[in-house]
Amino acid sequence: MSEDKAKRLKKAKYGDLIIAGVSEDKECVCKAVVYLGKENVCISGDSFAFSHSQNPKFVGYMFQTQAFSKYKQKYSHGTKVIRLSIDKLQNFKIPIPPLEIQEKIVSILDKFESLANSLSEGLPAEIEARKKQYEYYREKLLSFEVLDSKV
Repeated sequence: MSEDKAKRLKKAKYGDLIIAGVSEDKECVCKAVVYLGKENVCISGDSFAFSHSQNPKFVGYMFQTQAFSKYKQKYSHGTKVIRLSIDKLQNFKIPIPPLEIQEKIVSILDKFESLANSLSEGLPAEIEARKKQYEYYREKLLSFEVLDSKV
């Protein structure tokens, strides 16, 4: 991309929430990602960069809530291309606890997300651990000393 074109495009910076302003369905409109890159990045004209002074991941998690899903279902519009206007998006109320609480919430949600999505830490690892535990106890329970049988 040329420098001239990059200068004209909208930008996002560290901590911004980059929000898709359009989608093919109401579920995907306003999907958001937290930008944690060190350099500013160009974004599409059909997206928004939400700058704030809160914990970036906390704000990102807020855009994954049922409350936000219901909000965008109610206020998005269109048939083939679904949009949520910037005016409606700005009216969505986000409860803002103190930063210390936000950090605790993010820490807990990050751990849950890691467990739910990681193949090495999630359910497959738990299944493997239970299988090994079963095999260990099976061997213990079924190990018998051979007795002299004089019947």
